[in-house]
Amino acid sequence: MAYDRTAMLKLLRPAMTRILTPLGRALVRRGIGPNAVTAIGTLGTVLSALFFFPLGHLTVGALVITVFVLFDLLDGVVARLGGGGGSTWGAFLDSTLDRVADAAIFGGLLLYFALHGDVLMVAVTLFNVVAGVLVSYAKARAEALGLTCDVGLAERPERLVVGLVAACFSFVPYVLALGMWLLAVASAITVVQRVMTVYQQTRES
Repeated sequence: MAYDRTAMLKLLRPAMTRILTPLGRALVRRGIGPNAVTAIGTLGTVLSALFFFPLGHLTVGALVITVFVLFDLLDGVVARLGGGGGSTWGAFLDSTLDRVADAAIFGGLLLYFALHGDVLMVAVTLFNVVAGVLVSYAKARAEALGLTCDVGLAERPERLVVGLVAACFSFVPYVLALGMWLLAVASAITVVQRVMTVYQQTRES
């Protein structure tokens, strides 16, 4: 799974970089740096998720959020065109704001289910919010201890794809609910995978 994901990203990233390069070059000419791009992308994602999703405009919301999610690639393009790689502060900011964006997306879906009185799906979506935090925390904590934890069925890209695709096609019966359940199961498996990976490394050392 990890190999397939890496191969897919290696294929998609150069194509997306070529598409985003003209926009990145225009931003650099106007003095807009990668950290500003990251902040704009996160702000757009948060506002879109918390506006469109609770109102029930799931397809429009998912499409608008997808545009802002692309800022996650655009900030890297801007950093490269601006004369170098990203800074330590930029990496920290990007990682932190990713968590904010994820929470907003699933928080917006949670509000949608709550306003429609679907208690079961509120619980499932809440689980996805918590599981997403645990998936990210397990990796960050392991790396802080000098261990590796780059495994898992549902990392951030997979969670975003499943969540946004399910929301985008929510007009099809059961697609949104199925997507949330699928994500809940995959996230739970990922948490267990990361815990076991760290456990095995600590046993070996």
